[in-house]
Amino acid sequence: MKPTRITELDLHDVPQVYHNLKYNDGEIYFADNITSIPGLMKQFKVNFIAYVMVTEGRLTLDMNGATYHLDRNSSLFVDHKMVIENIKHTERFSCLICAMSTDLGFAFFNKSLLQSIMHIMANPVIKMEQAEIDLMMKYYELLVFKMDHPEMNFGRETVRDIIRCFAYDLLSNINKHLDNDNDGDMLRQSDRIYRRFVLLLTEKSNVDRSVKSYADELCVSPKYLSSVCRRHSDSTASELIALSVVGRIKQLLLYSDLSIKEVAAEMGFDNLSFFGKYVKKHLGLSPNHYRQANGYGK
Repeated sequence: MKPTRITELDLHDVPQVYHNLKYNDGEIYFADNITSIPGLMKQFKVNFIAYVMVTEGRLTLDMNGATYHLDRNSSLFVDHKMVIENIKHTERFSCLICAMSTDLGFAFFNKSLLQSIMHIMANPVIKMEQAEIDLMMKYYELLVFKMDHPEMNFGRETVRDIIRCFAYDLLSNINKHLDNDNDGDMLRQSDRIYRRFVLLLTEKSNVDRSVKSYADELCVSPKYLSSVCRRHSDSTASELIALSVVGRIKQLLLYSDLSIKEVAAEMGFDNLSFFGKYVKKHLGLSPNHYRQANGYGK
């Protein structure tokens, strides 16, 4: 008997599954009610990262085989490649969901934010205080207001700034509830290597694309580094490096005034032709066409 194939949910599938998104720019999605999703898919794997905050009622779900219960004011972080199933909620239920592409996450979060996220992933449910929830909701209300009043929206980057502030304050609040004193002692060697590798990605995503370079800095072989990455993320070291690099390229192409040549130089590409081929391979379009297709400058 063949094993049942798990449905994979990519970020671009979200608008087809859920039609009442509050914000959607292709890489970041906000929603505030999941009860209208037909059947809530019985089992699926997410190919993005997400944050769920319960504002009313109770939510229960299984994530990678572990069962999590979220009451009002509880938050759940969902890492990419997580398998979600058995979603249940009370009749009176509401929540806030923010979903983000993985490559954007690598570029969007700095080192301190990624450190916080890594701590949270070990225990992904956090109970927050009412004042902390109120602050998060104010950010969300501001975002929705800007979407409802486009005449007051001065470019996509201003929305990203709101979301970035949302992320900083969210993780700052969550850090108050974490006990990380013994974290370093409890981590296995492979856990420490993976964490150090991901943090290096935030420092080198604009230059280094070599697995060997990262492996040398971590004092392991490229083969071992890739096996560690596969164990923790289902992706090779090379694939994670590409996610980080592509996320940064997207930011520069869409939210900076740099020319294509300047973006290539910023990202450590000496050859403009090679940069164009790299972008087309990973984004499906040339740098110029990618800018035009995504409303650069709007």
